[in-house]
Amino acid sequence: MLERPEFHSALRTLIALLAILNPIGAIPIFIALTADQTPQERLATAKMAARAVAIVLLVAAFLGEYILQFFGISIASFQVAGGMVIMLLAFSMLQARSSGYRHTPEEAAEGMQKDAVGVVPLAIPLLAGPGTMVTVIIAHHRSATWLGSVLLVADILVIAGVAYFALRLSGPLSRRLGVAGINISTRIFGLVLAAIAVTFIARGLSALFPGLGQLPGGG
Repeated sequence: MLERPEFHSALRTLIALLAILNPIGAIPIFIALTADQTPQERLATAKMAARAVAIVLLVAAFLGEYILQFFGISIASFQVAGGMVIMLLAFSMLQARSSGYRHTPEEAAEGMQKDAVGVVPLAIPLLAGPGTMVTVIIAHHRSATWLGSVLLVADILVIAGVAYFALRLSGPLSRRLGVAGINISTRIFGLVLAAIAVTFIARGLSALFPGLGQLPGGG
């Protein structure tokens, strides 16, 4: 049963989402945004962020392709563009710094003045940003069976759960890992992301220009 291609695809999607989400890297921002909150309020903010991540990614996964079709954008073109966006994020992560496309200083400053920081900027665009949306849209396009769709939903729920526990345990994790530990994990995720971005771009170009040949295992 575990040899079915849907499970392998779901595992790859889960790893990609985990790398892009980078929950460890979001911890310092969460701590800064919730500095004036009580422990109970921080817990509520973490729950709100996780729910928002799940909702945004589910909507993107199941409606994103229809939106692309409405604007006449092919999946192949979207793969190339999405791969370039993910590559930009990977470069930033390899330098252990936050990418401006995920959240700008203005968004972070505005978020600190809001009660619902769990939604903006934590869930959107910090956690459920362009990179994660690109990944779930492409994953849904490639899931040709009902099992693939179910596993994609499971991936999204798992990622939302990971985000929740990372934010909930932000204090202990931050003290245990320190700046060096967080930067190391960010760089590792960035390296994985760079490889994922290259794969997205290569598959998109292969579909746009068949003469380039098909990437092994692509689709």
